[in-house]
Amino acid sequence: MWSRVQISSGPFIIKTKMVNKINQVKHNLIPLHEKLSEKDRTALLEKYNIESKELPRISIKDVAIQHLDVKEKDVIKITRKSHTAGTTTFYRGVVND
Repeated sequence: MWSRVQISSGPFIIKTKMVNKINQVKHNLIPLHEKLSEKDRTALLEKYNIESKELPRISIKDVAIQHLDVKEKDVIKITRKSHTAGTTTFYRGVVND
């Protein structure tokens, strides 16, 4: 989707230009982010014998998880595709910073 942006500088108005609005969540370089259910979250924490605060963190304000309706202490599963490693999975604990 394109939109017009008008840039003004002092008493002069510079010609308008077209700016592309990128959907950052669906961009091919952004890995898949999923919110774990409470059952899956508990199973993950028990499997590795950890607490959610011991997971690497992801900010509640992160653009990649804005659409997931997350709250603090939720766990996000991140699935990345790689040409060399195939598919890798990472987990992050949501923090409110």
